[in-house]
Amino acid sequence: MQISAKSKLIIILVATYLSSAGLTFAFWPTSSGLVSPSIVTDPSGQPTIDPGEPRTEACPLNSALYTKTEKALWETRRPMVVMIENHTEARPQSGLSKADIVYETIAEGGITRFMAVYYCDAAFGDTILGPVRSARTYFLDWASEYSENPIYVHVGGANTPGKANALGQIGDYGWAGENDLNQFGLSVNECRRDYDRIGHDVATEHSMYCFTEALWKLADKRGWSAIGEDKESWDETFTSWKFTNKKPENGDPATNITFDFWDKFSQYTVNWQYSADTKVYKRINGGKSQIDNNTDNQLEATTVMIQFVTETGPIDDLKHMLYGTTGAGKAIVFTNGQAENLTWKKKTRLDRTIFYNLKGKEYNFQPGKIWIEAVSTSNTISY
Repeated sequence: MQISAKSKLIIILVATYLSSAGLTFAFWPTSSGLVSPSIVTDPSGQPTIDPGEPRTEACPLNSALYTKTEKALWETRRPMVVMIENHTEARPQSGLSKADIVYETIAEGGITRFMAVYYCDAAFGDTILGPVRSARTYFLDWASEYSENPIYVHVGGANTPGKANALGQIGDYGWAGENDLNQFGLSVNECRRDYDRIGHDVATEHSMYCFTEALWKLADKRGWSAIGEDKESWDETFTSWKFTNKKPENGDPATNITFDFWDKFSQYTVNWQYSADTKVYKRINGGKSQIDNNTDNQLEATTVMIQFVTETGPIDDLKHMLYGTTGAGKAIVFTNGQAENLTWKKKTRLDRTIFYNLKGKEYNFQPGKIWIEAVSTSNTISY
């Protein structure tokens, strides 16, 4: 990166000022040439966030508030979507609590899978993610809502030609070898196996963990930072949902939400319990509090969106499924201890899924973590 004489002079003047003020700051160079003077270092020299820095910057994904320091980092990157499994042997997972948005639906045979979207909350510091598992075609449709070329992290994928052909579609979309970060093409710096991370040995398929900083660094090296190889910023093809701080007033009471994805698969039964003190829903899965192995804290969401979709399958011997992500359907949103019936529309793979109230106006989300639960149109949600 070439720095002009004028830029060098500005850096010298700023550094001189900071030095004279007796402050220690770390200048953080990025691929886009941005330099943030608001990143301080701890005694070991590692960058940290000043605890006194105000949270004034809204995340474009879920409108949660962060510091200008964090915003300076996320603005150099593009969203990263990661496939994280929910098999009982994979629990507790690592890193789900740092996702801005999480999608959940069946992967195969009644077993659900998550697609976690990382951008703002994971911007600062390295986050361990996993166990990371394989791609599915319908998750690609949701991933495509976070730019035409989101960073997509997975371990292989379904490849039944003409049906559940996620790997073929990744190639068709132009992602392969580019913004697609398939673990089979990565080094141990980005992803590696850890068989006893949760305190006991697990099967190989439940042992792959990845690291946010190394993944973003690799994506940057491949030309997929905030500005991609196409010379466009990722958010030029991103449509943000709308947000409001006004609390819902006319919803039905909903402090305890329960639903199944499939009958007779109680280990995947989901229960969200509302905490009036913190105004978030806390997640229970298979009758147990679902925690993040990185923090030992229970997973939480400000908004739980139930999206009813068409379900087809199993379509092959591997019990792969297909879900209707485009078109239109019904939905129920839970936030602030209340429920509201909605509808949803998504025209094409690249279009954003937009939710509407029953008057036909676009739904305004509450700022905070969002979970999208995609269930069959025949399922019942109890609350």
